[in-house]
Amino acid sequence: MKYFLIIILTFLSFVSVNGQTNQNKIQTQSSLAFRYFNARNYEKAAPLMYEVYMLTRNSTYFKYHIDCLIQLEDFEGALSKIQSEIKNQKPERPEFYVHWGQVLKVSNNADESVEKYDKALEMVNGSRSSFIILANAFMGWREFEYAKQTYLKGEKILGPGVFDYELARSYSYLRDYDNMMEKYLDLLAQNEQYLSRVQSGLSSTMRLDIDDEMLREFRVQVLKRIQTNPDVIAYNRLLIWFFLQENKFSSALRQSIALDKRTGTEDNQIIQLGNMALNNKSYDDAQKAFDYLMGKGKDSQFFNQSFALKVHSSYMHFIAESPGDSIQGEKTALEFKEAIDYLGVNALTLSLVQENAHLLAFYLDKTDEAIGLLEQALKIPRLKPEEWGRLKTEIADIYVYSNDPWEATLIYSQVIDRNKTNSLGDQVKLKKAKLGYYLGNFSWAKAQLDVLKASTSKLTANDAMELSLLIGNNLNLDTTAVPLQMFARADLYFFQNRNDMANATLDSLAEQYPYHSLVDDILYRKAKIETEKQNYALAAEYLQGIIDGFSYDLLGDNAHFLLAGIYNNNLERKEEARDLYKAILTQYPGSVFTEESREQYRILRQQFPDESNEISKEELFMAGTIARDEYEQ
Repeated sequence: MKYFLIIILTFLSFVSVNGQTNQNKIQTQSSLAFRYFNARNYEKAAPLMYEVYMLTRNSTYFKYHIDCLIQLEDFEGALSKIQSEIKNQKPERPEFYVHWGQVLKVSNNADESVEKYDKALEMVNGSRSSFIILANAFMGWREFEYAKQTYLKGEKILGPGVFDYELARSYSYLRDYDNMMEKYLDLLAQNEQYLSRVQSGLSSTMRLDIDDEMLREFRVQVLKRIQTNPDVIAYNRLLIWFFLQENKFSSALRQSIALDKRTGTEDNQIIQLGNMALNNKSYDDAQKAFDYLMGKGKDSQFFNQSFALKVHSSYMHFIAESPGDSIQGEKTALEFKEAIDYLGVNALTLSLVQENAHLLAFYLDKTDEAIGLLEQALKIPRLKPEEWGRLKTEIADIYVYSNDPWEATLIYSQVIDRNKTNSLGDQVKLKKAKLGYYLGNFSWAKAQLDVLKASTSKLTANDAMELSLLIGNNLNLDTTAVPLQMFARADLYFFQNRNDMANATLDSLAEQYPYHSLVDDILYRKAKIETEKQNYALAAEYLQGIIDGFSYDLLGDNAHFLLAGIYNNNLERKEEARDLYKAILTQYPGSVFTEESREQYRILRQQFPDESNEISKEELFMAGTIARDEYEQ
């Protein structure tokens, strides 16, 4: 018995080691095969794919092996491999007839191809998984109609509703949005837990729905289902989700409140909706959401959070819409006071304290009150270095506002010393370098900025690079540094929220030095000032001046992006905004605005397609609809 146990243990150990070795080989070969395949090196990928298939018997690798042979136009070799596999199968597997049909199709044997597809469809029977495997084989070759037919046959055999999700996907690929929506809505009628899958499927379809055909069908069918099946709450949730995809926050909030009155369970959804509206600058909708939650009483789970977010929304609304309105500023300051008095000065209200202080100092000129509030917050026990640093940085900024640069420099240095290992340290180094620039210490400031160009924060690094180039390009052009000193003084006024003085300084600079290289920078600063004053048409004129005369220069992409935002959000010139976002993607591929421009272009491209119905691969790639490898084919 002892010897027998030793033999068994030795055998099991051998099997385990051998199995692990085999698994490692499969993983290595598979990774290498796909690397070659993605690089379009089909000659090397083909034998590796077949080798992995022989080790695993996973038909996915066989499909890729056949795909390699097709790309190499080795149709005879592909047919030989398929026929050999089918011959050795007991019973035959219908998906291999799909591969056979595909080879025939690409080698111009369309009629024989249809015969093989039909045979595969005729063969499939039995379990749910067998229908899914066959449909996936059709999907793999983009034979969406046959995939649909596979699932329809499965429903006849296994019963209605078994393949609702899979059929919906098939209809989506076929652009049959009517039937797609029917299946998705049938799925939700079965179980609300399918909601996230349905939303995911619809999101994918919306990205491809350039003409908004699906969106129109969506509205009709969902509203119809809500009317005929009011007890299916998932339909209401889907409609709310749909409104949010279109940034229709008022409609989404109205539906959410109505649903909450029925279920009493929508608080989390409503606060998320409020946050989304806030992030999209729909401040009125955000405040309505937070007001509704606060209306449930102080014992409500979300009362405190809603109170804080409502005040934050009021502050952002003031900054964006009426920064020069002192009466509105005082009203917002009173909202802050009420919130902080109720919620207290603690680690959870630090952002409110900092915003309140900024409002008091930079917009209401109450610097002593602002610093007192921040110093009160600094007494909170066990503040983290970054939390302490943000409060101290705000104090330093206020000293810059108060024209006390030496105290500001000292505090910036303290913050940097205590935040060497996080992003705040680099942010404050940038502020300190800018202060040196404001004061005319250009060489010192440029040296600091050149170091910050290597910051891990892309935004900090980009800002440092722009200011370094501004100094470098304009410091040695004249016998004196007077033009740059005037421009730096205007930037200081701009930081201090003294826009009228900034504008006057820029006008004086432009008048005294009309041909200086700072001309485009002057236009950009004036555009920023007019944007803050909501003089959008004038801001657009300044930005267009940069695009027309200086698009090749450093501020070219900045001007395009800012003007696109003004056209899109303020002047209702969305088609021109679309073209500007497209220009950023094509003319400034390395811009920090690339990703946001791509997203905005995709949205506007759906709303305002070009006059031609033809959509180029370039436009689809820029819209994020197709991947880079498909774009490059």
